[in-house]
Amino acid sequence: MDTLLAALPIIVVLVLMIGLKWSAIWAGATAAAVALLIALFSFDFGTATDFGAGEGVTGVLASAAWTALTVMLIIGPALGVHHLQQRTGATAAIEAGLARITPDPRVAALLIAWFFTLLIEGAAGFGTPVALAAPFLVAAGFKPLTAVVAAMAGHASAVPFAAVGTPTLAQLAIVDVDPLDLSSAIAPYMLVVGAVLAFTVAKIVGTLVPTAGPPWKWMAVAYVAFFGPYLLLALFVGPELPSLLGSIVGAGLFVAVVRLVLARRARAKALTAPEQAAEEEVLHAADEAEATEAHHMGMLAATAPYAVLVVLVMLTRLVPPIKEASQAWEVRWSLFDHFGDGIQPLYHPGPLLLVAFLAGALWQRATRQEVAGAFVVATRQVLPVFVALLAMVTVAYTMSESGMTNQLAVAAAGTGAVWPLLSPFVGALGTFMTGSATSSNILFTDFQNSTAIEAGLEPVPLLGSQSAGAAVGNIICPHNVIAAAATVGLAGREGEVLKRALPPAAICLVLVGGMALLFA
Repeated sequence: MDTLLAALPIIVVLVLMIGLKWSAIWAGATAAAVALLIALFSFDFGTATDFGAGEGVTGVLASAAWTALTVMLIIGPALGVHHLQQRTGATAAIEAGLARITPDPRVAALLIAWFFTLLIEGAAGFGTPVALAAPFLVAAGFKPLTAVVAAMAGHASAVPFAAVGTPTLAQLAIVDVDPLDLSSAIAPYMLVVGAVLAFTVAKIVGTLVPTAGPPWKWMAVAYVAFFGPYLLLALFVGPELPSLLGSIVGAGLFVAVVRLVLARRARAKALTAPEQAAEEEVLHAADEAEATEAHHMGMLAATAPYAVLVVLVMLTRLVPPIKEASQAWEVRWSLFDHFGDGIQPLYHPGPLLLVAFLAGALWQRATRQEVAGAFVVATRQVLPVFVALLAMVTVAYTMSESGMTNQLAVAAAGTGAVWPLLSPFVGALGTFMTGSATSSNILFTDFQNSTAIEAGLEPVPLLGSQSAGAAVGNIICPHNVIAAAATVGLAGREGEVLKRALPPAAICLVLVGGMALLFA
């Protein structure tokens, strides 16, 4: 009975958002009320703890508000960057630049939906890539719903080693495991997860040119280009760099292959039909001249906000003196000697995004009207998002603080030898409820380790399964769905995003569970 009650808030969220198509605000508020009532009356929240019921509710709401605000620090500047790019013509200039790499818009879209999202996730994490890539994909011609799902699926392969390895480093701080052993255990799961997500991205990208269909061959090239260096780094270097360097090296390899293939096709055409090839070359040159005339901004200036963000993130993550300096200033709060949190303003992606926004405005010589317009529109968009996030995070903190989340995990662990099958679902549950793969790993790593030892199983494969499951949870967690939907004007339609994202996430979790059963 306790397990069913503990699961009820999650059931409410899924039924209201997917079944009844409620907005995240109303579904979250209803689920939050249900969670608080269950916590108070069935889980003795505030009576079996070191604080009272009133203090517990106050603390949960304060923690939820703080978390929602820290997410807003990312969404707000990310939206600002998008609207600024639109106003200055930078987005059009980038599209023209991508067209010069390849005439196939689907291949250009792969650079955004796959490599761009993987790069930003590997560098910054915290949901930053979805907030940046979804509006970019809309500008490239995708429908808002498909753009959000593509961005969410595209970035998830990088999550275990996101933000320079943060989720995996969180696990290593809890259990005594060799870093290489853990990153080596995670990588095989992510190869399989990545294949499912690559299939999903390719299928979505195919909607851009329905007559041409999904770019399966190019997606296969993109998959290998990313996961080749990703796997080598995870096996032989450690958890910090597979996602970051994998995306950078992979993007370079992908572009090189694209250029090589296009050059061979051009030579083949020239040999078989020289007059037609010459005519196409003239037309192509005319198109390029027209694009240059329409978009005076160069690619360097057009991509300035993204380039500045990547440089800032890499400096604050990879250069020890700068990393220490950026982490030296921390703002913290506490309540009732139990609740509390903190933020490192110079290390958090939000302020770094704000710097990237301002740098982009200066580099692109944006007018005051363009900067002010982008700021005002972005601010208006994030206000309802804050309310939705506050409601959903309240559900998560209530379940966590009252023991409801742990009750669900313990019930799953009672399956004994079948436990490896369910272990990734616990990782996904943690991310679904907390909005963070890192938080999921902090919440359940020790639990996974202890369960493995008690069941006579190998702990490291289950720790890898936990991390892979937490990464998959990023695709369906309400926090990310709300944030992503807000960036493309889908506020109130979050259930549609969740409905589209659930099938590939479920397939990934089943495959990871099957692998864990073999490895453990």
